[in-house]
Amino acid sequence: RRCYRSLLLASFPPHLKLKVYLRVADQEKDPLFWNTWAQRTLKNALILQKLNQNTAKNLILFLGDGMGIPTVTAARILKGQLSRQSGEETQLEMDKFPFVALSKTYNTNAQVADSAGTATAYLCGVKANEGTVGVSAAAVRSQCNTTQGNEVTSILRWAKEAGKSVGIVTTTRVNHATPSAAYAHCVDRDWYSDGEMPAEAVQAGCKDIARQLFENIPNIDVSHSNYTFYTKVCGHSFKLVDSAISANPVAYRVGSMPYDVLFYLLNKQNAYYVWNKKELLSLNPNSVDYLLGLFEPGDLPYDLERNNETDPSLTEMVEVAIKILKKNPSGFYLLVEGGRIDHGHHEGKAKQALHEAVEMDRAIGHAGLMTSIYDTMTVVTADHSHMFNFGGYTPRGNTIFGLAPMLSDVDQKPFTAILYGNGPGFKVVNGLRENVSTLDYEENNYKAQSAVPLSMETHGGEDVAVFAKGPMAHLLHGVHEQNYIPHVMAYAACIGQNRDHCMSSSGASSLSAALPSLTALLTLIRLFC
Repeated sequence: RRCYRSLLLASFPPHLKLKVYLRVADQEKDPLFWNTWAQRTLKNALILQKLNQNTAKNLILFLGDGMGIPTVTAARILKGQLSRQSGEETQLEMDKFPFVALSKTYNTNAQVADSAGTATAYLCGVKANEGTVGVSAAAVRSQCNTTQGNEVTSILRWAKEAGKSVGIVTTTRVNHATPSAAYAHCVDRDWYSDGEMPAEAVQAGCKDIARQLFENIPNIDVSHSNYTFYTKVCGHSFKLVDSAISANPVAYRVGSMPYDVLFYLLNKQNAYYVWNKKELLSLNPNSVDYLLGLFEPGDLPYDLERNNETDPSLTEMVEVAIKILKKNPSGFYLLVEGGRIDHGHHEGKAKQALHEAVEMDRAIGHAGLMTSIYDTMTVVTADHSHMFNFGGYTPRGNTIFGLAPMLSDVDQKPFTAILYGNGPGFKVVNGLRENVSTLDYEENNYKAQSAVPLSMETHGGEDVAVFAKGPMAHLLHGVHEQNYIPHVMAYAACIGQNRDHCMSSSGASSLSAALPSLTALLTLIRLFC
């Protein structure tokens, strides 16, 4: 294979300017390098035999929307190459987590899942139909009359009922599929507001997701809990029509704040609304109990296109959220979504998707610095994968967005290492596949070639990775159904239906601690009798 690759490289057209690192680092030529590395990894693995069985005070779930395993691998390489390394040997923050599992992502009625049914699984603990949020599989998409009686609650609610603070951070709209499953019960993920609902559903009493966001907050919140929503919300998404808000005498806006947002905040103590980065970072977390941040009229811009002066990064949002939530002595639950990984892939824009993944990994690392593995369980996973991959016998250090070191032996044209199985990147010129060497294939919005033409690339159906650290993280191992995730997190924190073991273990601990004292007391009694 090395000879074959050498011939390919030697015959490759020089004008294509293939960016590769052909020289293997000298240390990697020495077997001692690899043996030492492996032995060090082995010693670290042996330490893990001492399991962390503490009770988790805090729970953090990082959800990379559409972050399949090929995306994780490509993001790892990109992270390294952004630091001027070859990339393959780089470690993502999630790579450092000691426990890894695989999650089966299918919906109850779909082999290849969508983000709504999967969100219900990893937040509410039950598998559901595609396109539905916060309801069981007995609910049918778009059929309003199947909602009532089929609602399921999320781990966000379980954490609140245990007295914890709860928060949501996302780069999408707050009423998008992933965050909405934390607070809403809706048979259609697209019912963002009453404007997106059919008239008969509104008349039948079904509620849009934006309305449920504000109506359900009081049902989930307690006086010493916090809600931190960072996202972008479409203006029409908050066009609520319920009588309580319609009757509210407040008839003006503060900045670009919707009426109902203002109404919500006026009824909360130490509540703040922020709409730009400066306002967010100028907050004193010690004086904030409730925070709503709406930074754009739609989704946040891709990180590569973000205005660093006005829009906060995902890492910055996570930092402020944790500072506010951790004030609660009972701990917190925080859902963080890197939601635009998915959007980049759907658009065939691999560079946007991978930079979103790298930014989420940066947020994971920052959250780790602000918390402790002794009392904080952190889980990183994805809802589903995408039809994204990379290959073509690329040499070590090949730029992840670059060309494969070979021409197609069918059409004699070059191709990029990154390709999609389907999507908008399919293009035929004069009856033949487009020659990518004539394009700027490393441009931010370049659409990678796909095998099948679609206006929007689709999800992939393979299992996704689950990375875990902290108390009870060892329970995430092997291959599991996706709905297993919140049950493990609840067990670790002694919330929801998983409390009995906490009572028994605390009782056993108390008895164990008391045994030495009892023994000493009995000895004294024998001496004095």
